[in-house]
Amino acid sequence: MLDWTDRHARYFLRLVSPHARLYTEMVTSGAIIHGDSARFLAFNREEKPLALQLGGSDPHDLYKACRIAENYAYDEINLNVGCPSDRVQSGRFGACLMAEPQQVADCIKAMQDGSGRPVTVKCRIGIDEQDDFAFLQQFVETVAGAGCQTFIIHARKAWLSGLSPKENREIPPLHYDRVYAIKQLFPQLAIVINGGIKTAADSLDQLQHCDGVMIGREAYQNPYSLVSQEQALFTGNHAPDRQDIATAMLDYIEQQLQQGARLHHITRHMLGLFNSQPGGKAFRRHLSQNAHKTGAGPEILLQALALTQPRQGNQQQAVS
Repeated sequence: MLDWTDRHARYFLRLVSPHARLYTEMVTSGAIIHGDSARFLAFNREEKPLALQLGGSDPHDLYKACRIAENYAYDEINLNVGCPSDRVQSGRFGACLMAEPQQVADCIKAMQDGSGRPVTVKCRIGIDEQDDFAFLQQFVETVAGAGCQTFIIHARKAWLSGLSPKENREIPPLHYDRVYAIKQLFPQLAIVINGGIKTAADSLDQLQHCDGVMIGREAYQNPYSLVSQEQALFTGNHAPDRQDIATAMLDYIEQQLQQGARLHHITRHMLGLFNSQPGGKAFRRHLSQNAHKTGAGPEILLQALALTQPRQGNQQQAVS
């Protein structure tokens, strides 16, 4: 998720979910080649298993980006051809590339040549008026012909104009059946389904038809929901307490502040931890109002945590 799943978010989410494969925010091949590659590619070892998600349309540039990324030992390299953002389209990558399946196939081949890691694709079921099953089938067949073995499919089409990225996550209807049909047609491929999956029951149902599930906004907006996912999919795991998860961030925050990070760059990813819990609104408000202040440190998080504790004589505190 562009601008959201940075290394601070991933460190936090790993505390919530020990086993889920995490994905970086989408990084353009040009940023890696011409920018500060270490800033875009470095991560904490605790984040693994971790996939690098790339955006680009030039096979040569994607090859070079993968060669640079090889030094960081990601577990997977993913090419995003599902993002409908205007920022992405202006660079001729993201969902608009679904209209050019052979170009995507050429990109995948170049990425495989540049990396020893598995190379995967994230896509939609279609774009604009090109949204029938035959279009999706041809896309998968063409890209799989280049050696791609794993497709992460958002079960909505993308409108490349007229809808915002947020609307593209909500307005086009979900067609899970098309993703299921792709799995049936290409049983040798690993098909991961994405879109509208929120609960552990949702995931278990989807796994009756597909090889994996990807959870995006729900994991970010309601991170503690990943605990029930962990318990359902990886039996026997202990469910961490929300307070324990937040407290476990304190040492990381101290370390990152010493390296020049700002507190709100870290705590912005934690705002949803106490959703629908007593003191949840107060927790969010305290972090939102104070974490950005000059000199703000771990004490701000501790103060926010104190607001989630039931007050003496008020054990029936209303849920926020």
